[in-house]
Amino acid sequence: MDLVNHDIQFRRETRLDIALVKNLPIALIFLPAADIPTFVGEGRVDLGITGRDQVAEHDAQLAEGEVSGVEEIMDLGFGGCKLQVQVPQKGDITEAKQLIGKNVVTSFTALTKAFFSRLEGVEVGQKLSTKIKYVGGSVEAACALGVADGIVDLVESGETMKAAGLKAIDTVVESTAVLVKSRSTQNSLVDLITSRIRGVITAQRYVLCQYNIPRSELSVASQITPGKRAPTITALEEEGWVAVSSMVEKKKIATVMDELVKVGASDILVLNIANSRTG
Repeated sequence: MDLVNHDIQFRRETRLDIALVKNLPIALIFLPAADIPTFVGEGRVDLGITGRDQVAEHDAQLAEGEVSGVEEIMDLGFGGCKLQVQVPQKGDITEAKQLIGKNVVTSFTALTKAFFSRLEGVEVGQKLSTKIKYVGGSVEAACALGVADGIVDLVESGETMKAAGLKAIDTVVESTAVLVKSRSTQNSLVDLITSRIRGVITAQRYVLCQYNIPRSELSVASQITPGKRAPTITALEEEGWVAVSSMVEKKKIATVMDELVKVGASDILVLNIANSRTG
């Protein structure tokens, strides 16, 4: 994520994992994604960006009855992937329950243990017949190298999985990049930064659609472009006509324009949004 768009100005020196922000009294710390939930939930870090899978893994490690110190506050809309159970493509295993009692390698041991606890019908924390082994990297090579009968690993495009001769047979967690905060934070800047991030994400997701429409067709046009809350409508000097301005999702804008033409809209313009603050 480009923090410059959020007016968070900093300079990160080579090989340093911390940077002081020039225009706000905060520091940025660059950590591995897997460590961020720990520092946010248990340390003095107020905000963090990581994967939902990493938060789930952190929470799965908590003792029974312990409340997570990490709170998800926003889906950032990128980094989509799945934590999946994978086995050799040419093997006989087609269901995750067939791995019970076998060797499974992963870097998400807590989530994997919880998943196989459900399959085996035992309480989380009790001894499993399935052997869960931790590997920090190159998990997808574990089956080919004879360490595992199956793995639990992240899948994005699936190209690495296929190249390793693996296939997915079940999904443990669906993930995306998320903004998280500490449940104990009282830093007023958390709301400010969250608002800025939400504003930029909204601006990237939407465009501003402006058009003229006969007032008699306004109700139909408003259904096509309802906006985030409601369209902005302005009377024109030409009697019987109004101008409409509305936010529309980028991925839908071509279809929306076609529908507007059909109901009599004219002078349709689409403008990019640089930044926003919306409800």
